[in-house]
Amino acid sequence: MVSVTDPIQPAIAHAKRILFEPFSARKWFVLGFSAFLAQLGGGGSFNYSGNPFDRTSSGAKPDFSPVTSWISEHLPLVIALAVVFFVLMLALAVLFQWLSSRGQLMFLDGVVRDQAEIVEPWNRLRHLGDDLFRFRMMLLLATLALFIVCGGLGALIALPDIHARTFGGAALTGVLVGCGLLILGILVLSLVGALLHDFVVPIMYHRELRVPAAWQVLRQELLPGHGWHFVGFYLMRILLGIASAILMLIGCCLTCCVATLPYLSSVVFLPLFVFFRCYSLEFLAQFGEGWRIMQAPGSES
Repeated sequence: MVSVTDPIQPAIAHAKRILFEPFSARKWFVLGFSAFLAQLGGGGSFNYSGNPFDRTSSGAKPDFSPVTSWISEHLPLVIALAVVFFVLMLALAVLFQWLSSRGQLMFLDGVVRDQAEIVEPWNRLRHLGDDLFRFRMMLLLATLALFIVCGGLGALIALPDIHARTFGGAALTGVLVGCGLLILGILVLSLVGALLHDFVVPIMYHRELRVPAAWQVLRQELLPGHGWHFVGFYLMRILLGIASAILMLIGCCLTCCVATLPYLSSVVFLPLFVFFRCYSLEFLAQFGEGWRIMQAPGSES
């Protein structure tokens, strides 16, 4: 019997055992570093939407004419800087994806083996991390292609209204079609990313498989007859995510937002990251002894 609630208690017990029995500051900082690497490029940042330079509420509109004038006079330089900025951002995105791919496997290894190491798992899991990186890059390219295709299709449908400089039926249809396909595509890609993190990566680690083979195992051995169980898993994960977000918000308030700093946040909220990693592993363990990835306390590493 596969349940979405039964794995919660064992996941909490594993997190408690790994982080508090006994407590080790070194383990927290080292395992927290792996968690930090695993989250690079994956969002989770805290954003402030306010603008301290906004004075529009006072009724005085800012004058941007000097800026636009300077841009028009130095257009080649602006274009060159924009290209350099884009290349740098692209390089950083690729670097973060690479580090995150290796970090996901390192963090999983640390949780499974109850060990806090960096260099040894970095080298041992190199081949799996590089293969995961290549797949995630294809996923990133698919996301970019989705935005381009949906935006282009919406603009093509709205082209008559664009030429007429009006917002009529064609423009409305373009917006609805483009946004609808974009939302649908994002949902599909988000599901692929979630399955990749929660199940495909553990399958890769457990059976020493590349990404395509791990996906095949998921489709052939786990999903058949259990589709609704996986749906329930993600519904429960959403509820647990809301609860963890509240705990993180409380933690940020208690630490005067110090806990939002990069890396430090991974250390402060490490119990939550370990719990969620253990939760998916304990869910997998319900599919048979061959899927019990977590090592028992005191077992050989």
